[in-house]
Amino acid sequence: AMSLDKTDVRILAELQRDGRQSVVEIAERVGLTHTPCLRRLRHLEDSGVIRGYTAILDPARVGLRVTAFVQVKLERHVDEVMNRFQQAVEAIDDVVSCHVTTGNFDYLLTVLAEDLDSLGNVVLKRLVSLPGVRDMQSSVALKTVKRAGKLPLEHATVNR
Repeated sequence: AMSLDKTDVRILAELQRDGRQSVVEIAERVGLTHTPCLRRLRHLEDSGVIRGYTAILDPARVGLRVTAFVQVKLERHVDEVMNRFQQAVEAIDDVVSCHVTTGNFDYLLTVLAEDLDSLGNVVLKRLVSLPGVRDMQSSVALKTVKRAGKLPLEHATVNR
């Protein structure tokens, strides 16, 4: 992790609060002038702390009403099988996250779909047929209580 100071963390918090702010507005809120604030922002971008800028969309309002969590177990834990699976998952837009996990399964995927039929198509047809898949278990979310678009920066690694 890159070492951040308190001002970097405040800049990041401001961007997470409202990513459409101008550099002037951010600078004012964190107590810097325009140039040093811009320099810090560029450094946060270049170092990969800021990966990009995007709008946070409401899945249901764009027609994605079903969220499912899919646990996947692979046949073998060799790099070739894992790499092929991961590349295949990368290519499926309906899979919005994929984590290698501990426990009985190897991966945890989050899948968004329009409805249960669409989910069935993604899970039963596409995911089951991916290279190396041995077993799969799905759970459909009945209700989403929290979907954070922000990281908890109070825990950020800070150079004091």
